[in-house]
Amino acid sequence: MSEKIGLVVCGNSGVDYLKMDYPVRLIRSTLNLAGKEYEDYVDIQAKEFYDLVVSNPDIDISTSQTSTGKIASVYEELRDEGYTDIITVVISSKLSGTYQGAILAKEMVHGVNIYVIDSRTVSYGEAYLILEAIKMIKAGTKTRDIIDKLEKIRDNIYIYVLVDTLKYLVKNGRLSATSGFLGTLLKIKPLLHIQKDGSLVPYEKIRTTNKAQQRLIEIIHHDIEGKNVIMFIVYTNNEEKALEIRQQILASRPDITIEVVPLTPVVGAHAGPGTLGVGYIVI
Repeated sequence: MSEKIGLVVCGNSGVDYLKMDYPVRLIRSTLNLAGKEYEDYVDIQAKEFYDLVVSNPDIDISTSQTSTGKIASVYEELRDEGYTDIITVVISSKLSGTYQGAILAKEMVHGVNIYVIDSRTVSYGEAYLILEAIKMIKAGTKTRDIIDKLEKIRDNIYIYVLVDTLKYLVKNGRLSATSGFLGTLLKIKPLLHIQKDGSLVPYEKIRTTNKAQQRLIEIIHHDIEGKNVIMFIVYTNNEEKALEIRQQILASRPDITIEVVPLTPVVGAHAGPGTLGVGYIVI
């Protein structure tokens, strides 16, 4: 029997802001802003969200992941449409409970093969896995081979994150760090990175935003030297800054493709405005 492969991805990937030529189903988190609920991207998009948070810095923000029942109903719809296999790609299990929810939902649905991949990353890192899966499906690659390839790609995704303030990450418990370190971090501009297991941890403590940005570019240049990579820069309310960094990297590596994409509100709720992520994938 030939395979018909369905794709599911969580909204934390930011695929809403990208062009995809395949029917990918999205499972979206909910953003709670000052007591009001918004479905990510559907009810509120990046620019509007960051403008709102910048003008109301003390606004009460939280997020809630997609319910297990809702994920299960997405799987059921795909099964009923004749898909034999479903590949689900979700945000790092160290940053959200979505992975757990996707696994529990899988156990509730029968009559279709469901594979859940913990991307161990977020934003464009996660989106890239889906874009590659689309290419492979179109090339006729089998499900098992697609999963093996996605896991190999996943191990070659590197992301550094500059945050303007740790207020949001600390409040929402998204930063894996010792409390002693946090006290000193709150006064500086930390450079963070996503580790191989998908957790977000401090990388270096830097005094000012400008120095942090220079240091980030230095690290990236060093990391990608002599490597074949594609890159991405993820911005919040600082698209100009992202484009500036893109130019600085391209000045010495004009051969690289660098995607510049917004950070979707449910992820931005944890990172805060002023956040900038720079990542690369070794190909």
